[in-house]
Amino acid sequence: MKPTSGRLRRAALLKRLGPGLITGGAGDDPSGIATYSQAGAQFGVNMLWAMVFLYPLVSSIQLISARIGRVTGHGLAANLRRVFPQPVVTALVALLFIANTINIGADLAAMGAAAELALGWGRHVFTLVFAGVSLTLQILVPYHRYVRFLKWLTLALLAYFAVALTVHVDWGEVARRTVMPQLSLTGAAVTMIVALFGTTISPYLLFWQASEEVEDDEADPTTDPLIEHPEQGPSQLSRIRWDTYFGMGFANLAAFFIILTTAVTLHAAGVTNIQTSADAARALRPIAGDLAYGLFSLGVIGAGLLAVPVLAGSAAYAVCESRGWPVGLEHKPRDAVGFYAVIGLAVLVGVAVDYSPLDPIKALFWSAVVNGVIAVPLMAAMMIVASRRDEMGAFVAPLPLRLTGWFATGCMAAAAIAMFAMI
Repeated sequence: MKPTSGRLRRAALLKRLGPGLITGGAGDDPSGIATYSQAGAQFGVNMLWAMVFLYPLVSSIQLISARIGRVTGHGLAANLRRVFPQPVVTALVALLFIANTINIGADLAAMGAAAELALGWGRHVFTLVFAGVSLTLQILVPYHRYVRFLKWLTLALLAYFAVALTVHVDWGEVARRTVMPQLSLTGAAVTMIVALFGTTISPYLLFWQASEEVEDDEADPTTDPLIEHPEQGPSQLSRIRWDTYFGMGFANLAAFFIILTTAVTLHAAGVTNIQTSADAARALRPIAGDLAYGLFSLGVIGAGLLAVPVLAGSAAYAVCESRGWPVGLEHKPRDAVGFYAVIGLAVLVGVAVDYSPLDPIKALFWSAVVNGVIAVPLMAAMMIVASRRDEMGAFVAPLPLRLTGWFATGCMAAAAIAMFAMI
């Protein structure tokens, strides 16, 4: 009886994982992997502190996003539309769409490059294949089935834990430099910190998690928006906390190991000029061997398959919610034409970025920097919504959560200002 009981408890805990786990995993997209690889290659283990520092901040801000969705029964853009002037919301959504499409293009290019590393051919072919698979699944598969596929894709991040096991690590030095990094605040270092912040706390993740809480609520006949049925609050908010803390912790730990792996291999060997995740995988091969190289490349493809639909979907949620159009991956295409049209447009523009004269290497890194900058007004607007009793009822964000959320917003603003001052 006891083993069966234990398995049932573990199954129940795993079932509670959903939007938070998927959101966290999507944050470690190929663009993020490239940024984390650059941090490790350029600065060694002295950038590991950032992932420890960012964990409570990203967890708190994602908790607030999820809370807004579950309490109100509406996504983030719909809530912003009720509180702020339409031009402000339109500007924020437009910036999100631009950043997301650049990110999609960079991610698809990185996935194609990773496939070419493995097979020796077909970079652009695989870019189109990955784009087609992602778009087809989003359009044809209902949310309650598609979400299971996204959950399984988060396992791709385990590749980076495995990569770390294939190389030698001085764990004492890692612990020291995580707590006391040797880092000069040069322009390059500050820009990297902004990129790490922008990759970890990305606007599209905020829109996605809030909207997925709404999708989960609508797909479950036993739940309702908490503002209408406050008696469901304790169990639902407990689930959101478990899901978000676990999902963000899993993602941040994976990012920590990406920085660590590239620090103890590439940085230690003097290889500091890493522009993309494919560059990182290619450079790892002669230093860490074929196993590390293969796992790293596989992780890029798996992470991209998770991130591209989240990027396209979050853009669609934001655009359509801000206009009052029908939204939702559970809807059939004919019932939410605008929503699926935005998804298709985001993916197609992303593919066009890969074929355009734009340098995908620069786009890959700077999309993270752009996210770090535009996240500031979005986070501030979200904090205002979460603090308003007329929007959240009895479920306004508690004071400790609001303080941490505003601190995260202030950190993002300070990092962006410092970057512009030093460039």
